Amino acid sequence: MALLSRQQLLEMGFAEVGDPVFISDKASFYGCSRIRLGHHVRIDDFAVLSAGEGGISIGNYIHIAVYSSLIGAGSIRIDDFANISSRVSVYSSSDDYSGETMTNPMVPDAYKAVQHAPVLIGRHVIIGAGTVVLPGVTLAEGAAIGALSLVNKDCAPFGIYAGVPAVWRKARSQQLLATEQAFLSQTPDIKP
Repeated sequence: MALLSRQQLLEMGFAEVGDPVFISDKASFYGCSRIRLGHHVRIDDFAVLSAGEGGISIGNYIHIAVYSSLIGAGSIRIDDFANISSRVSVYSSSDDYSGETMTNPMVPDAYKAVQHAPVLIGRHVIIGAGTVVLPGVTLAEGAAIGALSLVNKDCAPFGIYAGVPAVWRKARSQQLLATEQAFLSQTPDIKP
């Protein structure tokens, strides 16, 4: 994977760029002035980040895998140590599918009823491959989402969810919080 240099990233006009960041030169970014990248961030090939008015804020120690997308006018926030697997789609905007209005970005807003709502992906959340996260959803700290799920409702802390729509399956271990503390205490050069 060829990476963009820090200078290239700064020239793209991001609102914030942490250090280090590992961003593929094959990833696509729209609305860079509304995208914040924390420290220790990796974004792989063919990921698409399209920030609308609400912006996209990416915390520290974040991985966004190949072919994933974060798109919409509402805010999208990813907190520290979260992981987004390949082909995950996170939407903070959605067309009205009822048939009462028209759809698609080429139709003027007066003829559409697009819903915009913030999406929060909490600390230590992991989202499995092929999952879709819809507008207005909060994935609380430590939530784990199984592959190929549809998340249309909030997920509680340290729950494991899967399915279409995603439902609670069982509790997730919180041992990773102690592991995080050990990691942070042994790594003095880490930027929080």
